[in-house]
Amino acid sequence: MATGRVLVIGLDPVRIPGWDPEPVVAAIARGQARFAEHGIEADLCLVAPEEHAERQIVEALTRREYACVVVGGGIRKHEPLLELFEKVVNLVRRHAPGAAIAFNSGPEDTADAALRWLR
Repeated sequence: MATGRVLVIGLDPVRIPGWDPEPVVAAIARGQARFAEHGIEADLCLVAPEEHAERQIVEALTRREYACVVVGGGIRKHEPLLELFEKVVNLVRRHAPGAAIAFNSGPEDTADAALRWLR
């Protein structure tokens, strides 16, 4: 069994205009359920890039101690969000220096990304 709490930082599909958030919301729920299957406590920090994302991320990072922080693909893969991705990585380094940083390929394999570092 893995140990340590995980923070997942990603885009909030409900607050991204112009597309149906329901499939992503469902995938995030399935991904969070996988953490429970492994006995891992995982918190979500879902942000919208234009809505004080940095402040929300710092609040989440400092709320608890995390063994691993997973940065979601929505932040990493969308080139217009490159600056936000850089900020996220540096905020993790600054506010959770003991946490491993992991990357998922989608919402449903987030637990797998964290498990690579929690074992």
